[in-house]
Amino acid sequence: MKIALAQLNYHIGNFNSNTEKIKSCIKKAKIQGADLVVFAELAVCGYPPRDFLEFDDFIISSNEAVLEIAKSCKGIAAIVGAPTKNPEFQGKDLYNSAYLLVDGKIRDVRHKTLLPNYDIFDEYRYFEPNKKFNIVEYKGEKIALTICEDLWNIGNDPLYTVNPMDELIGQDPDFIINIAASPFHYDQHVSRKGMLVQNARKYHLPLIYVNHVGAQTELLFDGGSMVIGDNGKVLGQLSFFEEDFAIVDTKNLSSFKRANPLDKYPSATIKTGLIYDALVMGIRNYFQKLGFTNAILGLSGGIDSAVTLVLAADALGYENVVSVLLPSRFSSDHSIDDSLQLVKNLGSPHQIISIEEAFATLQISLKPHFKGLPFGLAEENLQARIRGVILMAMSNKFGYILLNTSNKSEAAVGYGTLYGDMNGGISILGDVYKTQVFELAGYINREKGIIPENIINKPPSAELRPDQKDSDSLPDYEILDQILYQYIELRKGPKELVKMGFDEKIVKRILKLVNTNEYKRYQTPPILRVSPKAFGMGRRMPIVAKYLA
Repeated sequence: MKIALAQLNYHIGNFNSNTEKIKSCIKKAKIQGADLVVFAELAVCGYPPRDFLEFDDFIISSNEAVLEIAKSCKGIAAIVGAPTKNPEFQGKDLYNSAYLLVDGKIRDVRHKTLLPNYDIFDEYRYFEPNKKFNIVEYKGEKIALTICEDLWNIGNDPLYTVNPMDELIGQDPDFIINIAASPFHYDQHVSRKGMLVQNARKYHLPLIYVNHVGAQTELLFDGGSMVIGDNGKVLGQLSFFEEDFAIVDTKNLSSFKRANPLDKYPSATIKTGLIYDALVMGIRNYFQKLGFTNAILGLSGGIDSAVTLVLAADALGYENVVSVLLPSRFSSDHSIDDSLQLVKNLGSPHQIISIEEAFATLQISLKPHFKGLPFGLAEENLQARIRGVILMAMSNKFGYILLNTSNKSEAAVGYGTLYGDMNGGISILGDVYKTQVFELAGYINREKGIIPENIINKPPSAELRPDQKDSDSLPDYEILDQILYQYIELRKGPKELVKMGFDEKIVKRILKLVNTNEYKRYQTPPILRVSPKAFGMGRRMPIVAKYLA
């Protein structure tokens, strides 16, 4: 059987667009002689639809789209993911399902068994788990049709009490098809490949895997759909971060040849290269799917805003990203000069708007109310908020989306000003530690010096008071980021961190800062997720709590 893998970028709730994409791909597959074309999990409505699933109209629209897609399945079959109604009175109202469409009709429907309810996933909020296990048959082939998480309950620490493939293998399937919506993080491609290979080896079956690609607000889907032989050998893999299409012949699997998508990255920079491409895709899709074209950001002369500018310029086009330099009395000459050199290197538009007049005016207005207290945090934050007001005014006036440039290290410890530098429509680096930002800068400059070396080499500073350095308030980022990673990603407690060799006073101080600044992170823009544990939808912490605070 010739099976087409259709790796597409869907738009949540955009049934017309998703349907047309799917139909176009069915037509393409038919022309190229495919018998069956496979699409991703919840392809019809997009993933994750979240509380849209609670609207009857949303489900009706999805059902109508499936029927429309079925009309294209004449002389070819398709597997598409979509929600279905649960006909039983008991249980959740919906299933997360895979449709087999044949001869213009729905021939079979199979439901997802394992519903992830951890980190970014909350599928059990909406869906009823499958409890009946049957293969599907088409053109004399028996297919073990599974949906994403259904293959993940394998290994030494199973999360669920049932394994769908253990149930299906007794029906002698010829191969496994898994349709998925597996989000990106910088190590996911390794764990995902390992899981799929383990399934192929355990059940001695070829495996065809089709994943989403594209960004859905915070969640980034990298694609990487693949074909694996019954010995666990990866025979070929589709592209990362872009739509792709390929056909495999199950009678001649060894003929399926695709280049390893990781080969485009130098071996020493694979992780950084993946993060870079994921962020570019995330920015581009966020703007495209919202119908915006232009971005604005405050360009400070620091490395965070410089890297954000390059990412956005790559995603949207250099001419569509406006940098605003917002100098104050504390801004160094080299910060301004470095910023000007960067926008010159990119050919990107910029403006210079001094905040000095507004700052001086507000100081005069507040002087009688500040009661002669010395210059301090209030005055520092006042400058950041003036910058935020100016950037938001430009955003409102010209329809730009403001890019937030704060990194994960700053967000973790609250080193940022609410309604100031924490403003934005989307946070680009909010899941990228400061040390990783430096790695991204090096990756950007690997062939050509786009970011001026002085931006990379100078000590980080907010420049809100004379001679200010980040190190005045925080440990060196090399130490800070290690502690944050162990606490946030790996959930290590203070005693464990001290045993690892970190200074006890620094550990207690940093963990307290992380927990007491949760209220700030609740008010930040959506953060593009590139790590296994990002701030936002995948990390749910109470604000009014005393643990380690």
